Amino acid sequence: MNWLEVHIDTNHAGLEPVEAMLSSLDVDGVVIDDETEFREFLEDNRQYWDYVDEDLSRRMAGLSRVTFYLQSDEAGFAKLGEVRLALEGLRAQGQDWGSLIMSLDNLADEDWENNWKQYYKPIEIGERLLVVPKWETVDPGERAPLYLDPGLTFGTGDHATTRLCLTALEKEIHGGERVLDLGCGSGILSIAALKLGAASARAVDIDRMCLDVAYENAALNGIGKDVYTVEVGDVLANGDLRASLGGGYGVVLANIVADVIIGLAPLARSFLKEGGLFLCSGIIEGREAEVAERLREAGLTILETREQKGWYAFTCRQGPAEGGN
Repeated sequence: MNWLEVHIDTNHAGLEPVEAMLSSLDVDGVVIDDETEFREFLEDNRQYWDYVDEDLSRRMAGLSRVTFYLQSDEAGFAKLGEVRLALEGLRAQGQDWGSLIMSLDNLADEDWENNWKQYYKPIEIGERLLVVPKWETVDPGERAPLYLDPGLTFGTGDHATTRLCLTALEKEIHGGERVLDLGCGSGILSIAALKLGAASARAVDIDRMCLDVAYENAALNGIGKDVYTVEVGDVLANGDLRASLGGGYGVVLANIVADVIIGLAPLARSFLKEGGLFLCSGIIEGREAEVAERLREAGLTILETREQKGWYAFTCRQGPAEGGN
């Protein structure tokens, strides 16, 4: 019988959430490598050695890891699919739990990716969008196809927060809009806006990896840098970046986490034109009332609230609006 040895890299704080997530998927019997325990072990047993291998110390620096085993068969790969989607949910919470990257031993990367592909299928979003993994050939019908390469880090929009934002987006893009995507990740939201008819989009993320991923996904959809620009930086901390982004956007997107959305709320109006829309998602159940209050304090009118699987999204308007909330 063949087995898959699966690793999830995290940090000390992330060990408990990762273990709980795996347990909820009936994955038990995990092996824990904890950097904190490694350091404590070194300190408590200092009298037994004069030198610790530098390579070992370097590999353990800042890293804790959860390892588990699955049978290398259809059921095992299906379970990997469940774990990967659950990891997207952990990342969306915005906590400092390390990289949360999943990797496999004893299986070539290309074999892992090819086996994984069968668990990524086209996803219908709302009434106008069809999210399609790049290796799938489909007839989108009257829907706008949005082609993505999930890679090993970014998903295809199956998480509830992304679905919520895409559903709001397709309702509000009518053609010709300028769009700003804050915390763009794979670029799925801003690229979707362009596919739906937006005239141009700018995207920003603090993770440099997103620069290449978003541009690659844009290229898959025939979108060039003449209408799509991706930048790296922290909008909350970098005033020069905010100034370079400018204002007058018809739609500003933020699928991040509650705390970041709260921080962005006072800035959203400076990016929007009068009557422009701020679409925000990634708000976990229990934080929605607090976020809504901060959005209103920032002078935004909440037009619509969406909820799915314990996550919330708001569509807000800059300036006065008819109809209230």
